[in-house]
Amino acid sequence: MKLANYLKSEGISLSEEIVGKLEQFALLLHEWNQVHNLTGAKTVAAIEDNIVDSLYPLSFIQLPKTLLDVGTGAGFPGLVLAIALPETEVVLAEPLKKRVSFLKYAAIDLGLQNVTVEAKRVEAVVHEPFGMISSRAVTNTKLLLDLTAHLSDEHTEYLFYKGSRVFDEVAQVEGDLSYDIIQKNQRNYLYIKKN
Repeated sequence: MKLANYLKSEGISLSEEIVGKLEQFALLLHEWNQVHNLTGAKTVAAIEDNIVDSLYPLSFIQLPKTLLDVGTGAGFPGLVLAIALPETEVVLAEPLKKRVSFLKYAAIDLGLQNVTVEAKRVEAVVHEPFGMISSRAVTNTKLLLDLTAHLSDEHTEYLFYKGSRVFDEVAQVEGDLSYDIIQKNQRNYLYIKKN
């Protein structure tokens, strides 16, 4: 299925230009992945599944002005969100050198003016508080909130891409969280809203 049709079937509406960049990203990642083993997604179709997974939350989140993606890896969800949200300033925090090289190359190749790649762990990132902090498959919710406390304030929202343990993880967070858990296929999207 063409990516444009796939996105449409999931209720994700993007311009032709953005869909073109997403297709270009899928091919680029597929090419790099054969040499550098950046992601478990070994086919273009599997990469497109990850793109749709990354973009699905656009159907329910408030679009942020600034976004930090913790542990971006091969670009999910941070680089994919940066392509879809050209007006959002996106910072990708990724400590692994080969992934950093790919992210920097992809941002230049795709002409993404809104992307900064931080080749470090999130604890070492220095930035004013972000509008949104996202993460997919990095660590548990409580630790993510602790690790990013210096990059958030009362206006920061969080978007964590989680598996089945999300309910236990939320229960371990102390304090009053205002959140939704949106379930789709095997994915739980944890959306923590500002107070």
